[in-house]
Amino acid sequence: MARRQIPEDVVEKVLQAPEQIIEERGGRKSYQSLVDMEGKTYLVRAIVEEWVEPAVVVTVYRTSNVGKYWRAE
Repeated sequence: MARRQIPEDVVEKVLQAPEQIIEERGGRKSYQSLVDMEGKTYLVRAIVEEWVEPAVVVTVYRTSNVGKYWRAE
């Protein structure tokens, strides 16, 4: 989070109330939400392994390439 300059409160919001949860390879899930940061809208994605107890966040990143990851419902 620190290296990618994503505030902890933003990550907590995405994990607590994601706008989407997407199935990923290897049984992982991507919790993702659109977030306004630095005057721009980013998609913040947290890749989570839910099958372990407690669940583990593998990585968190933000991207401006929303169309690549966002799933229309």
